[in-house]
Amino acid sequence: MELKWLLCVTLLALGTLVVQAHDMDDDENDGDDVVDIEDDLDDGVEEVEELKPETSTPPPTPKVTYRAPVPTGEVYFAESFDKGTLDGWILSRAKKDDTDDEIAKYDGKWEVQDMKDTKLPGDKGLVLVTRAKHHAISSKLSKPFVFDTKPLIIQYEVNFQNGIECGGAYVKLLSKTPELNLDQFHDKTPYTIMFGPDKCGEDYKLHFIFRHKNPKTGKYEEKHAKRPDADLKTYFTDKKTHLYTLVLNPDNSFEILVDQTVVNSGNLLNDMSPPVNPPREIEDPNDQKPEDWDERPKIPDPDAVKPDDWDEDAPAKIADENAVKPEGWLDDEPEYVADPDAEKPEDWDEDMDGEWEAPQIANPKCEIAPGCGTWQRPMIDNPNYKGKWKPPMIDNVNYQGIWKPRKIPNPDFFEDLEPFKMTPFSAVGLELWSMTSDIFFDNFIICTERAVADDWASDGWGLKKAADGAAEPGVVGQMMAAAEERPWLWVVYILTVALPVFLVVLFYCSGKKQPSAAEYKKTDAPQPDVMDEEKEEEKDKGDKEEEEEEEANEEKLGSDADIGSASQEEEEEEEDEDRKPASEEEETVNRSPRNRKPRKD
Repeated sequence: MELKWLLCVTLLALGTLVVQAHDMDDDENDGDDVVDIEDDLDDGVEEVEELKPETSTPPPTPKVTYRAPVPTGEVYFAESFDKGTLDGWILSRAKKDDTDDEIAKYDGKWEVQDMKDTKLPGDKGLVLVTRAKHHAISSKLSKPFVFDTKPLIIQYEVNFQNGIECGGAYVKLLSKTPELNLDQFHDKTPYTIMFGPDKCGEDYKLHFIFRHKNPKTGKYEEKHAKRPDADLKTYFTDKKTHLYTLVLNPDNSFEILVDQTVVNSGNLLNDMSPPVNPPREIEDPNDQKPEDWDERPKIPDPDAVKPDDWDEDAPAKIADENAVKPEGWLDDEPEYVADPDAEKPEDWDEDMDGEWEAPQIANPKCEIAPGCGTWQRPMIDNPNYKGKWKPPMIDNVNYQGIWKPRKIPNPDFFEDLEPFKMTPFSAVGLELWSMTSDIFFDNFIICTERAVADDWASDGWGLKKAADGAAEPGVVGQMMAAAEERPWLWVVYILTVALPVFLVVLFYCSGKKQPSAAEYKKTDAPQPDVMDEEKEEEKDKGDKEEEEEEEANEEKLGSDADIGSASQEEEEEEEDEDRKPASEEEETVNRSPRNRKPRKD
């Protein structure tokens, strides 16, 4: 929070400085003019009223009405707890074996309650109330489930209302046996399937375990599904209701879903650990490695000889003979001296504590010198060091490989190609230890049809999801909530949102202000509307002058064309005159009085 307020104050201070600088700049440009606002007050108020947005109230949050889910088909078990009681459920009174009496009892408390911060009044569930205690509760199915030709679907909801430190929320499908007594339900009560979330430390699990009966020995062995690749942490930490579904098919395939999304899938024959069927062959436990069996791929070269100049005794480090003692080295001064300011404590008893000595401190004279005490040459790597000689390694011609016991037929081998046909079960139970209280369970259903389970989920978990979605804050609220958990997000928000907005506002606010109409009244300068009219008149005048010039040019072009044609006619006439016969010209010349010769008498 301190970081958030610091960033906000910094941004506010920057904005204030920019606005003050902008106002000072405007004052310098405006001078001492006083703006007359009264004339424009009415217009300004009218504009503000026109621009003022209509007051709108936020839309009301959509209300989701809860109605208890009802199965839409055949079910073996269905429980919504909306009756508000534990009718049909049996609390265990057993004790754990090999446990201290103080914590051996299954005395953990169960209650039917509304979920904390529920958005669906009337939607109740089974709540594990206490912490650090053993809890066990169970209920009978309407009829035993027998694995034959129909799938098995088990589905229920869990909400870790307080988070979860260490504990589980898984269910057990209790095997149908003559010895089954729900009043004594405990950790060793035989079960067919265990399914659900479990967490301790940072290990987040989603169990699917089934107990497989060995057809040869009759013993049961737990088979664990592979761990899902999905990240399960969110389902344990977000304090939301999540829907867990297991679908087990007669073809041995299985699917594990959370919130109707597949997070794990596989096959009972291939994806369980240990495998359902043992290997056909095993290593012979009586087989032993021969004494002369050579497993060494490399051996030292027996023909290699150590070189004569190999000195195994040469040290790895030697003194640097070229080193020179620094000038000013204080050989006679110790590195540490007794603290001259130290005083013997008053309660010091020399008989019990011994002779008192002042504590040692660094010699202050050595702080201004290169060093104190006896000077020694620094050590450097020995160029002649080779270490202990060893012969080089060569391929072992007698290498026989890594020895393994021989394989023999597995006497315990069997092949069960239908592991889906498990032991029938007749009850469902919760047997849990948790270090966190208020784990909420709801809407259990066991059936064989996927559509029935989906309808049940839609009427239960689907309503919770819709109600939570309607009550969730918007994007801004989610961002604020995230920043409260991770304060460093405020820096990201400011850099990505606030800072760009601030820069845009700064860009537009720093522009030159246009003079108001009141400022024009104090001078003879034309107002913007007058200036616009003058500009339009000048534009019209210019257009008229351009039209006149174009007409004059056209007339000029026409007169030039007439003059050109007349001159062309004159040129043609001149050419015709030039074409007259030379005799005529001569005759004309001869007839001239000037060209007549005088007569001789």
